[in-house]
Amino acid sequence: MNITSFVFYCFIVTFTPGPTNIIILSTVHNSGTKKAMEYTYGATIAFAFLLAISAMLNTILATVIPKILIVMQILGSFYMLYLAYQVYKMDSSKPTVDHTGNFITGFLTQFLNPKVILFTLTVIPTYILPYYVSMSTITIGVVTITVIGFLAFTTWVLFGAIFKEFLKKHKKVVNVLMALFLVYAAIMIWV
Repeated sequence: MNITSFVFYCFIVTFTPGPTNIIILSTVHNSGTKKAMEYTYGATIAFAFLLAISAMLNTILATVIPKILIVMQILGSFYMLYLAYQVYKMDSSKPTVDHTGNFITGFLTQFLNPKVILFTLTVIPTYILPYYVSMSTITIGVVTITVIGFLAFTTWVLFGAIFKEFLKKHKKVVNVLMALFLVYAAIMIWV
């Protein structure tokens, strides 16, 4: 397993904009850092839960239906490209939706977040299962990805709090950069 590629892929996918990160940024803006952190804790625990479910499911599916990986890679790639397009064309003149930032909202939102669902279903079979099958190694992978996800979420909280005005001024440049990172993540699914 290429550890560098695995970690880089996880960082790119979790740090680039998606529903969770956008809600975190909106919560910081509308309700403050404390509420955004409550949301982040819920989102992180749900993320870990989804990764664990995915690891179990993919372990079973890898032995029963090995061809499903290609379907997940295709879906994941197209979804990442779709997200890149959405981020690129995001209209900064429209106000963001105000969401109440709390633990339960953060937890439940993850189960409705297609970016998280596709990521959790593709990262384990792409980077871990082809090389490792022991439960302890898969568990270490799930914990590692969860920690990276938590770092991404808290970075968005801090980023939103510190650079609120700068982001408003340079939103188009930020959107282009984030869109390019998502395109790169779509390519990394195949590497």
